[in-house]
Amino acid sequence: MESNRQKKIAGILQQDLAEVLQRAASSSGLKGVLISVSKVKVTSDLSIAKIYISIFPNKEAAALLEGIKAGKPQIRHELAQRTRHQLRRMPQLEFFIDDSLEYIDRIEQSLKGKENPLEDDSLLQKRKKS
Repeated sequence: MESNRQKKIAGILQQDLAEVLQRAASSSGLKGVLISVSKVKVTSDLSIAKIYISIFPNKEAAALLEGIKAGKPQIRHELAQRTRHQLRRMPQLEFFIDDSLEYIDRIEQSLKGKENPLEDDSLLQKRKKS
């Protein structure tokens, strides 16, 4: 269960980090790439922040994640400057790709495509868990 302090810090980090990452992407010349911070989870001791980012288009995600991980010290420093009045210590940052949008899109595509279990009952049998 997350405490109010954890939620507040996660919210602050999420908002500031979204701005930092989007500005970094646009200044590095990436056109048409959208980076959003979908979720931030802070550990109970406030030492680690797990950051889930969503990148569109998805084919750019792996390369961008590596770039973000390489620039972690600069990102952490800029975040510390922005939050210096709210946080005493900046947590360590861990970045992960949030692929939930891609997952939802795949479900939608399969529902619209050939494998529509609503029209073909035989598909339901292979999807059942035993």
